[in-house]
Amino acid sequence: MATTRGVLYVHTVPSALCPHVEWAAGGVLGVPVKLDWTPQPAAQGTYRAELSWQAEAGTAAKLASALRGWQKLRFEVTEEPTNGVEGERYSFTPTLGVFHATTGVHGDIMVPEERLKAAMLKAATGEADLTEEVERLLGRPWDDELEPFRYAGDGAPVRWLHQVV
Repeated sequence: MATTRGVLYVHTVPSALCPHVEWAAGGVLGVPVKLDWTPQPAAQGTYRAELSWQAEAGTAAKLASALRGWQKLRFEVTEEPTNGVEGERYSFTPTLGVFHATTGVHGDIMVPEERLKAAMLKAATGEADLTEEVERLLGRPWDDELEPFRYAGDGAPVRWLHQVV
């Protein structure tokens, strides 16, 4: 299995869930995780943390699955592409749920042909606006909701962990 790198960005979490996030991430990575939690200025009473990791390809999906059930949590997980494996991006907000995208070597979101065709069909039949459908395919609603929390995290400490193999 190919090894890759990625980052888990926990944008908002109540203090009571901080140890649960560490436990879930540690369970996926196979090593104990202790994050440097800092107050999230964009959402009073919540905390934020970042975790850079190195593990086998597919770890981003496992991290997103382990964390997506907590409604008071906002997070993103990215995974760099490797030889023969595309990169991934997951975003989660309590209001929108999970967004998943495949990313290429330059970080661009790659939208599969069938999803574009489905968006065009929805627009042609009047079910949806094409621009809004394409923006949804690119994760724009998630970006709009998460942007204030990303900005508030500039300069935060980052910790590196490597998966035990």
